Amino acid sequence: MSGWRSQWRLVLLNSLTCGLEICVAAGITYVPPLLLEAGVEEQYMTMVLGIGPVLGLIFIPLIGSASDHCNSSYGRRRPFIWLLSLGVLLALLIIPHADLLAAYFSWGGCALQVAFLILGVGLLDFCGQVCFTPLEALLSDLYRNEEDCNQAFAMFSFMVSLGGCVGYLLPALDWSRGLLSVYLGGQAECLFFMLILIFVTSVLITMRVSEEPPCTAALEPGPLLEAGRCGVPRSCCYLPKSVPLLCLLRTCWSMTPAIYRSYCHVPRVMRQLCMAQLCSWMAVMSFMLFYTDFMGEGLYEGMPSAAPGTASRQRYEDGIRMGSLGLFFQCATSTVFSLLMSRLVRHFGSRRVYLSSMVSFTISALVICMSKSVVLVSLMSALTGFAYATLQTLPYTLTCHYHKEMEVYMPNKKTKNMLKNGIAVKRDSITHLTAMDEEGGLTHKLGDTNGHAIFSQEDSDYYPPPHGQNGSSLSATAPEQDEPEGYEKRGVGLDFAILDSTFLLSQVFPTLFMGMIVQFTKSVTAYMASSAIFGIIAIYLANQIIFDQKDLNS
Repeated sequence: MSGWRSQWRLVLLNSLTCGLEICVAAGITYVPPLLLEAGVEEQYMTMVLGIGPVLGLIFIPLIGSASDHCNSSYGRRRPFIWLLSLGVLLALLIIPHADLLAAYFSWGGCALQVAFLILGVGLLDFCGQVCFTPLEALLSDLYRNEEDCNQAFAMFSFMVSLGGCVGYLLPALDWSRGLLSVYLGGQAECLFFMLILIFVTSVLITMRVSEEPPCTAALEPGPLLEAGRCGVPRSCCYLPKSVPLLCLLRTCWSMTPAIYRSYCHVPRVMRQLCMAQLCSWMAVMSFMLFYTDFMGEGLYEGMPSAAPGTASRQRYEDGIRMGSLGLFFQCATSTVFSLLMSRLVRHFGSRRVYLSSMVSFTISALVICMSKSVVLVSLMSALTGFAYATLQTLPYTLTCHYHKEMEVYMPNKKTKNMLKNGIAVKRDSITHLTAMDEEGGLTHKLGDTNGHAIFSQEDSDYYPPPHGQNGSSLSATAPEQDEPEGYEKRGVGLDFAILDSTFLLSQVFPTLFMGMIVQFTKSVTAYMASSAIFGIIAIYLANQIIFDQKDLNS
């Protein structure tokens, strides 16, 4: 990863990451006014914005795991990236032209325009958010070394933050006076045309640079696959020239039950990481989703329901603009910390970086709750970018580390009582272990002081099996015995999908409950107070994360 060529390749590889974030940030920022202009009430508008995250929670495990197994001449991640990118492109075409599409059907009227808008918004949010999962898995495939993986995801976080900066700024610019706007028909059409150009360019660059190896990189079917319990169709997995869409559909259909079983029964290391990630994202998203409203109503003491042109309405709009500037500062700070993330981890370690980011975020949220200074609040909002960069980087590099040493971090949890010559075998009684490779199979000899064959069946969750000189795992069972049930080799795409689900959940929970909390407390400061409370919980849960092998015994 040394040298400017490698760094430049990382930038190009993550160009789609930046393009996606630009489109999602700019599109979702610009959509609420379009919905309100079309006649959608505000309470239903927030429900429309929740369609994408809810659909993502349902389908993201399916797509993440299917990308681990699906194989085609285009590779295993890129077919999913192509299809989800197509959905984003379709949404960018639908949203600004919903009125024209509705007018094409004379019987539709305003209701059909709203339906097209809802379709476009849901498609943009769903495809845009879910597309990050195969992109993250692609980075993990291409950069397997731990140091390279850290740098790759640091660049990923940088490009996300950079995309957020551009995405928040684009809708604030006045495009209506330009020649392009006059030619295309207005501000919205010009903005979304620019988004389409940016997005298509980013897709082509990433697809050209990725060079994913076809067929050979897919997850090998484990015992459960062979037994037909967790099924990838052989005709799909082993046909090197299979059509990507057909492969995707067949894989998703056949694997759905087993995927959700794996999704619900995650290893301890991933479970603890995801719990900390969920609370961390809930703290950050509670801040980001409601920060502008807090500035407008709380700090500037404006009234969003006041008549246009009144002093109260003007104060609220001034607060909204200052809040948007604060979110821009957050993204700018996040880009800086993303560039420094690999160095911070190398010098201070992942644990200290993760904890310090959440501590700084919680302190910032508490200061924002108590301060009435616009300057101080804006500085604290910029400081929250450290946590945003950390959550975009460290959980994914930790997951790559877990998968690199699966026998240590994700061992078999479900074991049977193993008997040999009628005697229960125990690991803690082992006194001797040898292995010989004879006639293509492994013959194991174990003995105690009484000459009985002994081995443990009471497998602890985090003690890996013994290893031979070639690094292969040695089993205490005889060759004719079956592999203990419950072991299933997990793909990194599935676990990335679980991590991304925590991000989607963090958007759903605040939108469901924050309104009731503010209504009960009669103060928008409850937004920032809730964010600080989630931050405190996240600090506690972050201490439970398994950062290295020493944490397994703690």
